[in-house]
Amino acid sequence: MSTMSTKKKPVTTISTCNADEIIVLDKDLMGELIGKVSFTELTFMHIMRRKPTAGETAILDSVLVTLMEHGMTPSAIATRMVHLGSPDSLQGAVAAGLLSVGSNLVGTMEGMAKNLQEITTAEEGVEAAARRIARGFREAGKAIPGFGHPIHKPDDPRTPRLIEVAEANGASGTYIAAMRVLSKEVDAAWGRHLTVNATGAIGTVLSEIGIPWNVMRGIAVVSRAAGLVGHLCEEMREPAGAFMWNLCEHEVAYAGKKKLGGK
Repeated sequence: MSTMSTKKKPVTTISTCNADEIIVLDKDLMGELIGKVSFTELTFMHIMRRKPTAGETAILDSVLVTLMEHGMTPSAIATRMVHLGSPDSLQGAVAAGLLSVGSNLVGTMEGMAKNLQEITTAEEGVEAAARRIARGFREAGKAIPGFGHPIHKPDDPRTPRLIEVAEANGASGTYIAAMRVLSKEVDAAWGRHLTVNATGAIGTVLSEIGIPWNVMRGIAVVSRAAGLVGHLCEEMREPAGAFMWNLCEHEVAYAGKKKLGGK
């Protein structure tokens, strides 16, 4: 007998419908959601399965706004290049850009949040745990998630604004306090100041509203998708993809042994 027959039949509590009704998260789509809740609120509801407070909505909204646009980053470049090759597949171009939302770019808030959530529950106490984590990354020669930025030095201007929004909207401050302790220990471990960057601040404030660390990258995906659509709109008006291709063709030198012309 197949083991499949002995397993509990799966269910969903997200959505169902018939010819006349659509239910989403136990709410009538037409009567209780459309025109009644914002996209930010419904995003929170999908993840947390409850309606957010006004403060939680403001904090999540500030994160979505922060993450939407970062200029000509690898994700935007990938989106534009795929559009150049396949202009009939807008969704493919956006998907290509979203694939770069990872542990090095954009998605690093999850690493910061994981560290903070460990620090705040550690039996050894906040300061000792922060010191252990900071020294562990430094001794391993690894970059610590949520710290450092190639442009914004000495400090990332987005970080204090995100913290300000969170504090103004009722954040408990538990993770904000832990972030500040970790920042102090990171500076000590590295022997110099490393800014808490925007994704570090985002991991902090999303922790304040209860978002689990292992789904935070999804928040970045939601926000960045909208930003990439904006890049595609500009690409259609003012194409840059071909210029980028030509730039690589001319600036990335061929270094193979066999040369053109048989030389």
